[in-house]
Amino acid sequence: MRAYSQQREAGSQFLADGFQRGLANWNRRRLAPQFPDGDWHEQLDSDMRMLRLEGGFVEELRRDVAASAAQAPTDADGFVAWFEQLQHVGPGQGDPLFPWLAQDASRDQLRWFFEQEAAGEAGFDDLVAYTQVKLPVSAKLELARNYWDEMGRGNPRGMHGPMLEALADTLDVQPVIENTVWESLALANLMTALATSRRYAWHSIGALGVIELTAPGRSAQVAKGLRRIGLSDRERRYFDLHAVLDVKHSEDWNREALRPLVEEDPRRATAMAEGALMRLICGERCFTRYRGHFGLEG
Repeated sequence: MRAYSQQREAGSQFLADGFQRGLANWNRRRLAPQFPDGDWHEQLDSDMRMLRLEGGFVEELRRDVAASAAQAPTDADGFVAWFEQLQHVGPGQGDPLFPWLAQDASRDQLRWFFEQEAAGEAGFDDLVAYTQVKLPVSAKLELARNYWDEMGRGNPRGMHGPMLEALADTLDVQPVIENTVWESLALANLMTALATSRRYAWHSIGALGVIELTAPGRSAQVAKGLRRIGLSDRERRYFDLHAVLDVKHSEDWNREALRPLVEEDPRRATAMAEGALMRLICGERCFTRYRGHFGLEG
């Protein structure tokens, strides 16, 4: 899959710096709260063009994973078992970048890594909120519980987004689109596309679920690196929290969202498999690019 992925990058209009920056800037503008504007007709025309480009980007990624996703079982037990194995065999899992971040990376190297990750962060809370619209009851309730955790269960100090911003302040980084590699932007752009388009709702559930499944190990390694360079428990709380909390989130997501959705309609298994694999491949591209920046071997 990796060789095919690299071949695709060389000939794709979507897997490129200019396209992903443009898409990221459009997403930032269109998702921001706004007031009515007199030129809304012109803006709709522009948005339609960008939506078509965004759709082309997603469909290219879907073609990349179609054969692998088609192998996912479409019965509930089989699908959940297949999905959980992605933690061990999915693209990008066990990447040597993360032990290196834990054990060897300098403060400046950890700062660069975090800046890339933070700039490419699409906002898990917002993605969940978009995805849950009109879902069946069991999945909707699970996403609601997940969202409430992201919101600190009503306590501003427990909100995950501000924790990320506080860590950016601690590390003295300013995550901006202009300084972010296209692979990180592509990951955020994919997640935004899946969550905000209802034709990809099942894909979004798979993509969000695989984040919960695979994030704890990576978060723990990053937390070790931040501890090693002297950050306090409070300062590295974002990564420490996700190293633990996402384990339970994943178990709940698989039981309360994935399983009942497939039981109700087996076709959803293939869509969720595609979403999960697209998210993992985009993550794998990020890890490869980061290792290249640091001069690490694969």
